[in-house]
Amino acid sequence: MSLELINPADLPVPEMYTQVVVATGSKLVFISGQQPEDTNGKLVGHGDFAAQARLSFANLGRALNAAGARPDQVCKITIYIVDYDRDEHVPIIEAAQISLFGDHKPANVIVGVAIMSPGYLIEVDAIAVI
Repeated sequence: MSLELINPADLPVPEMYTQVVVATGSKLVFISGQQPEDTNGKLVGHGDFAAQARLSFANLGRALNAAGARPDQVCKITIYIVDYDRDEHVPIIEAAQISLFGDHKPANVIVGVAIMSPGYLIEVDAIAVI
């Protein structure tokens, strides 16, 4: 598997993601949206965005591991956030993302949504190539 990370000179260089990711490999892994739930499917961190972000990314890591994929093989993530506020949410997302990916910066999209299940504030899905 190989990921070529490209930040074109005529686009801004983002801090937490890469503008273009070219993936080559033999197997695609699609991870469903991971939410801030424990192993019993119960919400953790009610009202605490940071706790929910940490657990959602940790659950994403567990899902990748179950597929035999590593975080550095992820080429794209999508992050869904209830009532998205860039200034409030981005620093928290960055910390949670770094805890899983370290220096690896997959392409990403943040989508603000009006509502999820009651109490849920974030969900993260991913595509990996292994």
